[in-house]
Amino acid sequence: MEPAGTLDRGLAVLRVLAGDPRRRLGPTDLVRATGLARSTVDRVLATLAHLGYLRLDGREVQLAPRLMELGEAYLACGGLRDVLSPFAERLAEDLDESVSLAVRDGGAVRFIGQFTRRRTMSVAFRVGDVLPADRCAAGLALLDPSAPWAEDDQLVEPGLVAVAVPVRDRDGTPVCAVSVVSHTSRHTVTGLREHALPRLLKAVAEMEAALARPALEPRREVAAEDASRAAKKELGAGYLQSLARGLAVLVSLGTAPGGLTLADAARVTGQPRATVRRAIQTLERLGYVAAEGSRFVLQPKVLELGYAHLSGRAFRAVVQPHLADLVARVHESASVAVLSGDDIVYLARVPTQRIMSVDITVGTRFPAYATSMGRVLLAGQPEERLDAITPKPLSRHTITTTAELKAVVRQAAADGYALVDQELEEGVRSLAVPIRDRAGRVVAAVNVATHASRATPADLIRDVLPALQDVAARMEADLAYVHGPAWNGALPETVRLGGQK
Repeated sequence: MEPAGTLDRGLAVLRVLAGDPRRRLGPTDLVRATGLARSTVDRVLATLAHLGYLRLDGREVQLAPRLMELGEAYLACGGLRDVLSPFAERLAEDLDESVSLAVRDGGAVRFIGQFTRRRTMSVAFRVGDVLPADRCAAGLALLDPSAPWAEDDQLVEPGLVAVAVPVRDRDGTPVCAVSVVSHTSRHTVTGLREHALPRLLKAVAEMEAALARPALEPRREVAAEDASRAAKKELGAGYLQSLARGLAVLVSLGTAPGGLTLADAARVTGQPRATVRRAIQTLERLGYVAAEGSRFVLQPKVLELGYAHLSGRAFRAVVQPHLADLVARVHESASVAVLSGDDIVYLARVPTQRIMSVDITVGTRFPAYATSMGRVLLAGQPEERLDAITPKPLSRHTITTTAELKAVVRQAAADGYALVDQELEEGVRSLAVPIRDRAGRVVAAVNVATHASRATPADLIRDVLPALQDVAARMEADLAYVHGPAWNGALPETVRLGGQK
């Protein structure tokens, strides 16, 4: 078994990567930054990549969306985000201003909720971002919770003004601050206070009433198997079992609001109590866990492990690496699109380099009825939507009646995929599957397109469909992390239009 310090080393690597996630780092850079041996760094990276927390792209190391499950564990453990977010979101709509939720993290505050209004000058804070407590309204409200409110008159940045009020739990302890944030082009700090404070105080009273309600009894998790055992057996010395186990313990503490006891964490992870205890002691020493009575709870510092960067990642940035993997597997072009009116709009694409290829770019529109992605997207729409579409011939193969369209869309819904054979253009065959949100709704589609001379319809179903379905599942998993448990599948306007104005 690796020494207990393995968890420290793994977290050190993650902190370096999360500290400047836009900088392209390789194993050699991580050796210099952490002081760890190259062999140790290589084993840490292999383990984190196996867990899905990193992507190893040649010599570069990138954070992967699944890493967000560490931050999600903290947010679930604390419980504040889930209870307070509906009130904060409603406040943002009522005031037509951005609203933030923040908690203390040592001498700083860290954001756990952001409800922004889209404007030319808009707030760019993300969940997980941190600010000095004495340089922002939320921090000042938590530093002096006896004051009725706190103000930030361009302390953080010229032009930014904010007013904040602390939120107290049932014991009267300040646990969070709610800020209304605006710009001097809209309000002075005095004007913002007059505009926002009455409704802000009302919202805080509602939040405190919600926090005072009896907490739900945490569900008791069934005993689980230690997943690291099978991975260690499969991967051998390159897999750091104690790193995987320590991160599993961290995630387990988010399975119930208010954290878990040592015995509960051992049951949830399937690990021996002694192993769990060592992991928790390491996490406590690093500031990621604190003891509250017999329970261990995650601390805001967990959000430093890449959450802010990943939570701000655009839809296209999430799906693009998976498209590249798909193209490498099937050696044909692949794309992701969404429905926009009666058309599909391409959001992401990875073409193959061939003499004869289809000229499609991000932002390209095609009629949904004549495309494979359009048909799987229409399969998630009510039937009356199809009644409004009148197909027109685009090639000699194109369906031309609403009845035919309904039939092929119903077939796509039943099959879980759509294959279009030269209906959009002579010589072009494509196969698509849906991308769904956490509620199972179809929100996008991914396809592979080829020239008819290179693959028959049967070839596509036999050789390409399994890879396409696998990639769609991995996209769905990543999008669930990036867009959070409450994501309803709605995409920002710039995303729906392929990022083009």
